[in-house]
Amino acid sequence: MGLSIHYNGRFNKKPPLSEMIEEVRDIAEIHNWEYHIFGTKLPDMSIDQESNKEEVYGISFSPPHCEPIWLCFLSNGRMSSPVNLQCFGNSVDDQEKKYLYLLSTKTQYAGINIHKLIIHLLKYLSTKYFIEFNLSDEGRYWETGDVKLLEQIFDRYNRAMDILGSALDNIPYSKAESIEEYFARILEMIRKN
Repeated sequence: MGLSIHYNGRFNKKPPLSEMIEEVRDIAEIHNWEYHIFGTKLPDMSIDQESNKEEVYGISFSPPHCEPIWLCFLSNGRMSSPVNLQCFGNSVDDQEKKYLYLLSTKTQYAGINIHKLIIHLLKYLSTKYFIEFNLSDEGRYWETGDVKLLEQIFDRYNRAMDILGSALDNIPYSKAESIEEYFARILEMIRKN
């Protein structure tokens, strides 16, 4: 739970991946964000080919209090991450396979300014380096650019987290109930109030 962005895309062959990595690394270093570089050169690829499911190429970075932003790709140029590759890379289930290429990052605890900066960076990168890019922003900033709306949505998520945190602190867990029953009881009490 928490305000997140969800994204997927496909890298363009030109300019090279190493150029994007260098740009993102420079931005991460300017902001003192942690980053990790994976392979820097995509193998010769075709968007029609099945990807090599053993290696990712690209970079990830993590602003403070933010989950990683994955700018990583498989050999077919589609965005993925080491985590997605490990969880879904060998899946034979068609429903699970789609998660190989769907990335999500929780930005709520990083705050509004970091969220905006990430959105602006992804807009820039998507026009320069990707032939395809889709992003769904739970804060609606990607779609609207409306700071006031983003602030309202952040506030709503923060209040919801505060209410849930308070409920967990003040409503004791009974050993006679399952964890699912406990959370159902908490949610029912929140709903009533």
